[in-house]
Amino acid sequence: MTPIIGLEGTDARDLGEPFSKPSFIGTADNKVGSFISTQPPRLVRAIGSALGLKGSSVANIINWELELFDIQPATLLGLDKEFISAGRIDDKLCSWSAIQALIEADKSDTASSSIMKVVGLFDDEEIGSALRQGARGNLLPSVLERAVGSLNGGIDAELIGRTYANSFLVSSDVTHAVNPNFLNAYLENHSPQLNVGLVVSADSNGHMTTDSVSTAVLQRCADKVGAKLQVFQIRNDSRSGGTVGPMLSSATGIRAIDAGIPQLSMHSIRATTGALDPGLGVLAFLGFLNGFESVDKEFE
Repeated sequence: MTPIIGLEGTDARDLGEPFSKPSFIGTADNKVGSFISTQPPRLVRAIGSALGLKGSSVANIINWELELFDIQPATLLGLDKEFISAGRIDDKLCSWSAIQALIEADKSDTASSSIMKVVGLFDDEEIGSALRQGARGNLLPSVLERAVGSLNGGIDAELIGRTYANSFLVSSDVTHAVNPNFLNAYLENHSPQLNVGLVVSADSNGHMTTDSVSTAVLQRCADKVGAKLQVFQIRNDSRSGGTVGPMLSSATGIRAIDAGIPQLSMHSIRATTGALDPGLGVLAFLGFLNGFESVDKEFE
């Protein structure tokens, strides 16, 4: 689907034969400014103006990658302002809470701790995660292996394997809060609520990485900081959306769980979450980052 952002003008509506003109990246002689000659003039002027380019300097644009998005700021909604309505909640919501928790987390003393606290943010999750910046890429394993190698004085395959085996991954993607218009889509007593706490998502069809061991570990971490966890068992006759959890866990062997913040209106241009949910996410993630090492020893 092609977005419509304006009209080029009534004097430039030469429709011609469909697909009669090939789309070129630029001219054969690669002259400066050849790219913008292939683009709609009004769009070139708008982008040039936004970049502060004047006159012939617009010709210095050699390419661009554009996305349309809602620029209205987030706002509070509800009789008691109990909701947040915002664009791109999926998944800036969990991303913000995770980063904030990492900022607030206790610093690990490497003399008495073996923990590295890491937050990884990936692009392209909605289209398969298969691009360079997606979770199927080698960014996370590469960063972890280089960090371990730096602390060890060199990369050791056995040490990397043990590091993965001793690690734990919380895969955090937003999840569906219960919608009163679609109660038939939920199992009884598996209806995530807003403003309650992080939601652990489980799927018997394997689209989530949650299991009994990972649930017990995260629940213990949550209990230590007074955070509540909700459980959302997806119906086995319902195709749930996947997350990056299974692909990262299966590639590395790291124990993992899918636990995210609930929202309504998923994939809409503006979505809704609870006004307390970002903070509740920080509390749960902070409990994990600070508490996992001691909790893991309890389970040994």
